[in-house]
Amino acid sequence: MFQHLSDADLGERLAVRTLELVDIPSESRTEDVLAAHALRVLQAGGVPARDAQDTCVLTDPLGAPDGPLILLGGHFDTVPAQGNIPGSRDAEHVHGLGAADMLGAVAVAMECALALAADPAGATARLGLCLFGREELAVAESALTPLLEREPGMRDADLVLMMEPTDNTIHAGCLGNINATWSFHGRSGHSARPWQADNAIDRAARGIVRLTGQTAPAEHVFDGLTFTEVTSVTQISGGIAQNVIPDRVDAHVNHRYAPGTSAADAEAHVRVLCGGEGESLEITSNAPSGAVCASDPLVRRLIACGELPVAPKQAWTPVAEFTAMGMSAINFGPGAPKHAHQRDERIRVAALVRCARILDAFLSAA
Repeated sequence: MFQHLSDADLGERLAVRTLELVDIPSESRTEDVLAAHALRVLQAGGVPARDAQDTCVLTDPLGAPDGPLILLGGHFDTVPAQGNIPGSRDAEHVHGLGAADMLGAVAVAMECALALAADPAGATARLGLCLFGREELAVAESALTPLLEREPGMRDADLVLMMEPTDNTIHAGCLGNINATWSFHGRSGHSARPWQADNAIDRAARGIVRLTGQTAPAEHVFDGLTFTEVTSVTQISGGIAQNVIPDRVDAHVNHRYAPGTSAADAEAHVRVLCGGEGESLEITSNAPSGAVCASDPLVRRLIACGELPVAPKQAWTPVAEFTAMGMSAINFGPGAPKHAHQRDERIRVAALVRCARILDAFLSAA
């Protein structure tokens, strides 16, 4: 696809496309304009792309008719802006909202499809794109799972590369993610006579200390990779007035669980942890973990194309949505996780080039 381009020319092409995407506002629930733009660009370049509804863009396979089907997955949406749109460029980086997570990756995916449409010679695999919205929101709002249900043909893909920020390494699987509201119930009263009340803040303090003592990070080895299960209280709220003992405090609990643990078992575990006297727990979301597919022969082929290290994905990603449908999927993208969601979000042009070169080699490997 890109053999005729120097690294400098390829870097310029990818940087221009990334900045173009960054400069189109695409915060979650407003990504429809960016999706429409990407569709126009792909169609104008001869890519058989179509509007798959609900901020989703799909392409028909390009490349070798009998080769394995590789899907490049990417999301259009970003987190809220932090004064970082429009974007900018310098000699080494593209800066701006979504540059790392994950509009730089979408730019690489689009350019791969455009290059393959222009010159399919040498391809030994088929390439398709799966681009969608609302990934940065709770999984219940994701556009991907409904898309997979509407488009059962997508499940014929031999491998999905979800192009989340991995700094051009392979991150296999992903953690499950539970969010819950943990409530502590007491009895309100005058702060001058606290013995006549039951202070929910005291209950919360005891409960959180208890939880901390029971939930040291726990390592779980799955398919040769070590995932760390963690449980954290990330928010707490309560209180009525400065002279009132409160009767309720709410804490937000976030639980990350390893592949190999079912969503139901993970939820039951959290309920045991947060099930003391005078306490209640409401599970607000439970995004299942993603299967670890590092032993897939196509993944091994990708590893060989770039001598890529393999690590566990210590977070949740849409790999879980793909593998829940029985598809083989891993995380692989050019963005650096440390730059995602930052005010000075950025991506290295060299990382864009390396990602494109690896994909080129992978799609043309014997």
